[in-house]
This record gives sequence, structure tokens and C-alpha cells, in this order.
Amino acid sequence: MPAPARSRLAYIDWMRGLACVLMFQTHCYDSWLSPEARKSTFFMWSQLGGTLPAPLFLFLAGISFALVTDKLRQKGLDAEQVARSTIRRGAEIFALGLLFRLQEYAIAFPWAPWTDLLRVDILNTIGLSMMLMGVVCRLAVLHATKDPARARWRSAAAAVAAALAISLLTPPLWTTWRPAWLPWPLQSFINGVHTFDKPQPWLFPVFPWAAFAFAGLATGFLLLSDWGRKREAATFALVGAGGVALILLVRWLDARPFQFYAVYDFWHTSPNFFLIRVGILGMILAGCYAWCRWGAAQWGFSPLIQMGQTSLLVYWVHIEFVYGRFSILTKHAQSVRTASLGLLAIFLAMLLLSVLRTRWKGRGQEVLARLRPTAPAAE
Repeated sequence: MPAPARSRLAYIDWMRGLACVLMFQTHCYDSWLSPEARKSTFFMWSQLGGTLPAPLFLFLAGISFALVTDKLRQKGLDAEQVARSTIRRGAEIFALGLLFRLQEYAIAFPWAPWTDLLRVDILNTIGLSMMLMGVVCRLAVLHATKDPARARWRSAAAAVAAALAISLLTPPLWTTWRPAWLPWPLQSFINGVHTFDKPQPWLFPVFPWAAFAFAGLATGFLLLSDWGRKREAATFALVGAGGVALILLVRWLDARPFQFYAVYDFWHTSPNFFLIRVGILGMILAGCYAWCRWGAAQWGFSPLIQMGQTSLLVYWVHIEFVYGRFSILTKHAQSVRTASLGLLAIFLAMLLLSVLRTRWKGRGQEVLARLRPTAPAAE
């Protein structure tokens, strides 16, 4: 049985690797299947699985944010220093998102419209979510406290409040309260309107997507609490059971004959659908922990743990070989069988890339040292 500390790190990587696999299958079948194959039940289930990768990445970003924040606090950094450090990291991720859009535009030039440069992608939302989490954690401990346990619970409560606020505000911001007075690039970060006349569900605006990051932040602080550390397995079991209870409760609420919103879109903006997915994330989290602690996840080499350690790299690269100019299969022309073989090829290629990245990480200085000419010895 692996040590508890190792299992905690492993479950994050394994869960992130699972998100990568779900992302691969969603993108591959969406890009390569022919119009006839897209009418199949198989494609329907594939795209249903595609509703999970983005929430998983954001949820894990929130958990990782809690881990980093708690570590910085333990090092003795004050609340202002912790906020600056975490917000700066979020800004770096946001900048990477802009760089990714620039790369996509350059590769697709001259066919891609210039507006693609300002399209809201998942990296932009992760970066913005991290900056918002930094602000919320700072406000949660505005009156500095020297009690780490109290700071965790304050931060967790603030994260829950932020997640609910974002989720509850999403429906009107997509419909009756749309900030149409803003320029579309700014409005798009709020509701994903882009250049169209209404918000687009295939984009990743702050509302509702950042709510998943705050849900992960609250979960992360729960796991880091003194109670959670002492009863680690019980805490994860509680998270999983809480996920099941949340799903059942929300389904019951959704079946009520009255609706709070004038315009109700269950699959895109509904707080009920958000809470159902949070419940599913809690169940997946508990399952990943159990699999990494007592299952076969760490008996030997784990492809999902490996891929989870380099998720940003494999996300960045695979897009070009699935949707981009360098697609390994002709788009919108393949059968399920051929697209599945292409998916296997993408998975193996990204796994190999991940292994190479891990092995060569930090060896740049070593290579440069070998290439640098040696000074002649003095006579």
C-alpha cells in the first residue's frame, strides 16, 4: 500500500490523466467522424463524456490552488504575499491561453478569422479562475489570523459562496441581464457571446465555468483541514457520498413544477446541472483516491498518472493533430472504427511525449554544460 502522502499526489495526477483521456476521445470523434457516424448512439455517449474534461480540469485547478495556498501559508508568508504569488500564477496561465490562441491563428492562417485570437478557451478561464481564487482567499482572511485551521475554514466557506454566486448568476447573465453594453471581447469572458448574437455553449466564459474551480478550492481546503488529515480515507468517502446525495437532491429540486428563472436552460446555464456535475466530480474524486490508495493505479507504471503530470503539454499538442492543419486523419470523413484507431494513436503519442517531457525536465542546463567548450588547462 502506498504511503498516504504519495497517494494524495497520485490521485490528483490520475484524475487529471482521466480528464486527458476523456478530452482525447471527445475531440477525436468530434473532429473525425463522418456525418453518418455522428448520428449514432455511440457518438451521443462520446459527447456526453465530453461534458466532464473541462469541469475536471477546473475542479483540480481549485484543489491544487488550495494545496499551494496552504503550503505558502505554512512557509510563513502573510496573506498579501500569498495573494500576490497565486494571482501572478493565474496571470501566467491566462497569458499562456492567449499564446495558445495566437498559435492556433498562425497555423490556421489565412483561413481563420482574426476574432479567433480573442476566443475564450479553457486555459483563459483556468487563469482567470486562479486570479479570482487568489482575491477570494485574500478577502477571506482580510483580518489576518494566525490560526491556520481557521484560515482554511474561512477560505473554504468563501469558496462555496463564490461557486454558488457564479452558478446562480449565470442564467440571467446569459439571457435577461446580458452586458451587451460591453465590447464583445469583454462580454465574451462573462457569457461566451464571442461575435455572435447570443452566448455560445462551446466556449468557456467565467460564468459558469469558474464555479467548478471554486468548488475544487472548497474541497481542497476540506481535505487539508485537521479533521480531513486525521481521517483521510473517511474524508474522501464523505466527499463521494456527499456527491451522491447532492445529485439526488438536485434531481428532486429540478423535478419541482416551479422555476426561479424566466429563461431556464438545464444543459448550459442551470445551477441544477452545475450541482449535478459537482456531485459527479466528488464521486470521481473519491474513486480516484481509492484506486490510487488500494487499487492497481500504482502497482507499476500508470499511463494516467504519467499523463496527468504533463496535462498542459498534451492538451496543447494534441489539438493540432486532431483539429489543426496537421490532423492525422481526414476530418468529418471517418467511421467509428477508423476514428477509434486514430484515438489510440493520439493516446500513445501523447503518452510518449509525456514520458519524454518528464525524463528531460530540468536537463537543459546539463545539455548546455556539455555543449559549452571546456577552457584549456593552464600550463
